[in-house]
Amino acid sequence: MIRIKSCFVPLTDERSLEEIAAERLGVSSDAVLEVQIVRKALDARRYHGAPLAFIYTLDAAVRGNEKKILARMRQDRQITLAEEEKPLSFTRFVPPLRSDPPPVVVGFGPAGMFAAWMLARAGHAPLVLERGYDVDARHAAIKRFWQTGVLDVRSNVQFGEGGAGTFSDGKLTTRSGDPLVREVLDAFVRAGAPKEIKYLHKPHVGTDLLRGIVKNIREEILRLGGTVRFEAQVTDIELKDGALQAVIVNGEERIKTQAAFFAIGHSARDTYEMLLSRGLFMEAKAFAVGVRIEHPQGFIDRMQYGMDAGNVKLPAADYSLTFQDKVRGRGAYSFCMCPGGQVVAAASELSRVATNGMSSYARGSGVANAALLVQVGPRDFGGEALAGLAFQRRCESLAFRLAGGDYRAPVQSIGDFLAHRKGAGDFLVQPTYLPGVRIADLHECLPRFVTDTLEDALCAFERRIPGFAASDIPLTGVETRSSAPCRIVREKESFLAQGLSGLYPIGEGAGYAGGIMSAAMDGMKAALAFLTHKDSMK
Repeated sequence: MIRIKSCFVPLTDERSLEEIAAERLGVSSDAVLEVQIVRKALDARRYHGAPLAFIYTLDAAVRGNEKKILARMRQDRQITLAEEEKPLSFTRFVPPLRSDPPPVVVGFGPAGMFAAWMLARAGHAPLVLERGYDVDARHAAIKRFWQTGVLDVRSNVQFGEGGAGTFSDGKLTTRSGDPLVREVLDAFVRAGAPKEIKYLHKPHVGTDLLRGIVKNIREEILRLGGTVRFEAQVTDIELKDGALQAVIVNGEERIKTQAAFFAIGHSARDTYEMLLSRGLFMEAKAFAVGVRIEHPQGFIDRMQYGMDAGNVKLPAADYSLTFQDKVRGRGAYSFCMCPGGQVVAAASELSRVATNGMSSYARGSGVANAALLVQVGPRDFGGEALAGLAFQRRCESLAFRLAGGDYRAPVQSIGDFLAHRKGAGDFLVQPTYLPGVRIADLHECLPRFVTDTLEDALCAFERRIPGFAASDIPLTGVETRSSAPCRIVREKESFLAQGLSGLYPIGEGAGYAGGIMSAAMDGMKAALAFLTHKDSMK
């Protein structure tokens, strides 16, 4: 096949991709037998009033001699022979006998799921231990929480099958060019994700699709010989002479293992405390805290697309904003922007409020939300390994009390926030957070250095985008779970915890990833490091 790069297709162009490819190659339309999309991105910039355009990379199968066409087009550097992509081979990793005892995977979010999937594909029959419920029971518990304000600390937006990403926007974006990206996306497609995620510049699947996808990946792991157990929290570990001997489940069951992949997620605070008490090397790291902002999706569409807003070819628009406070030496930025979504209750501990953003695949709620976060680091909360965790808890506890102590969230309009007054509930869009909101002054649940930076950032964003920080736009607090507040130190090549044999800290919870794709790849790389080590010992 012939690859055509940088193929600009204006929004107003109604031709088929076969016709467009034929024109670029200088052949008749009937000479193009098939076109496959390799990459598709939206160029929202306007050139001298021209309409918006999609930028494609296309692979075209043509009738006739491809070499002659390539020779004729040799001056066009955007036209080349398509390279065949080869799947990752596991042949050399398949052991003559399965590991005894089998490797254990702790946590079934993206990192744990794909570590287990990789181990199962290589024949090692992993045992997965997930503290929360299976995704269906988890979804039911979350819905009860949002409807009644009764939190299930065992399984919630943070804990359970699929991890925190299952109840998010389901973004699958990554800047990595690693071949494992294709492996992850292929796995998602086989598990029920739309094929477009393999070529879109900003792919996503949404929480409604993710719930089915994670179940199907679980079934694949089981088919390959793995085992998945729910309501199985690892509450302790046994070490001897610097090596892992066993994990303890639910405070009573001892499971012998010489290899455990700890994919605990960024909110497993009790597990952090246990691992620190057992002597693992951990360090405080920077993260970010702030609020959720909500706009009418139509405003964001007009902001990005101008007169083309509303065109059925265009997805719900997103945005990415940054602000640097040069005086304070601190940054603020938008994070986890969810077009057509909702703000969700993401608490995992009693008497604390935490928010996140979520959307379905269709992104059709009509309301856009994003986190507006301010950078915090050890200089703000101290250098102790788990000091950032305590910082998060303080903000969440203050938000809980401020909003009435029933898991409602504190909310405030931008106008009132900037004026430092509690204000009223006259918002441009009704806050989407459930179990509900209460009018409050967000300055009372966030540190002053955070609110001062947020105020300056909002004013800067308003100057850049008139209407973005309008006085009646709601802010909901607090967002504290943007990333892990600490890092479990590990060896670079082996992925093993520093100074400890057999324990692999992976994913967001270990402090080495940020999102579904990076966490999934981190889990796979750790599994490959284990498999390579096992292979070299034969």
